[in-house]
Amino acid sequence: MCKQEKKKYRAGILGATGTVGQKFIVMMEDHPWFEVTCVAASPRSAGKSYAESVAGRWMQETPVPDPVRNLSVMEVEKDRQAIAEGVDFVFSALSLDKARVREIEEQYAEAGVPVVSNNSAHRWTDDVPILMPEINPHHLELIHIQRKKRGWKRGCIVVKPNCSIQSYVPVLDAWKRFEPKNVIVSTYQAISGAGKTFETWPEMEDNVIPFIGGEEKKSEDEPLRVWGTIRDGKIEPARLPVISATCIRVPVTDGHMVSANVSLGKKAGRQELIDAVRNYRSPLAERKLPSAPDPFMKYFDEEDRPQTRLDRDFENGMGITVGRLREDTVLDWRFVALSHNTLRGAAGGSVLTAELLADRGLLD
Repeated sequence: MCKQEKKKYRAGILGATGTVGQKFIVMMEDHPWFEVTCVAASPRSAGKSYAESVAGRWMQETPVPDPVRNLSVMEVEKDRQAIAEGVDFVFSALSLDKARVREIEEQYAEAGVPVVSNNSAHRWTDDVPILMPEINPHHLELIHIQRKKRGWKRGCIVVKPNCSIQSYVPVLDAWKRFEPKNVIVSTYQAISGAGKTFETWPEMEDNVIPFIGGEEKKSEDEPLRVWGTIRDGKIEPARLPVISATCIRVPVTDGHMVSANVSLGKKAGRQELIDAVRNYRSPLAERKLPSAPDPFMKYFDEEDRPQTRLDRDFENGMGITVGRLREDTVLDWRFVALSHNTLRGAAGGSVLTAELLADRGLLD
């Protein structure tokens, strides 16, 4: 059953026992605005306490938080109505067939529940915003369109983009006045992005895998929807920059790094580009959202930074670190950037999105 609490927004987690669901649990422990009141998973876990359901597969560095240890795990589909009555919104960390995820998320929205999804199932649904809160918060206008079109009075769906794009999209956005045209990105992605640890994936030790299924297309296409324009009740993706991506799995626990090469439509000097990153003004700066990084990005002058172990936790894992900007012999410029994939790129990005929804009154 759901625990009742009126002081904060009541959050439910769909797919609460998986890797991303666990990260939501940890992030919600001391959240000033939200409290987890419902946890839901598959029929296999239903009826158990949360602590029992994750015994032997808890992957977080800290123990299961006391507030959720004894919550009874509910069944995502069977208990939908009870969950809807016990929450103000849900995070979706479902790991199911995409068509099934779309159906489940729409059922919750139809039941009057705002859905903040970490799943990719709705990233290309016309009236669903794919949100990077510091980049395109104005896309929340789609929620009003979505509700009117679908007859949802309070429910809605908002999704977070792929973890692989979190490090380079902010840099390119900071340079938008210089008109990025062509971008070649090579991402070096941590094993936690696959829901693994070195204990569960020993073959990754001393190894690099030059392929991550589906990741390159997401890395090339999703930024264009983030930069898109709302037209006729849907997002029309941007046409530029054209992005070519290679995504590689590397033996790192957390942290996705990118090496990027960029051509610009307007000439810019190196210091201009660095200043654009350092002076990037986040539209969230005045809103004081609990998870919003300040600053959003940091540029390192040192030639050997950012480094994964040293810098992935910048701004509690929600900030972006950048370095090694230099002229490119083929395009115009090249740089390295880093983001924390399970915080900024997964649960943390969704939590920040939920905070923005709350701030805009869209959870009320």
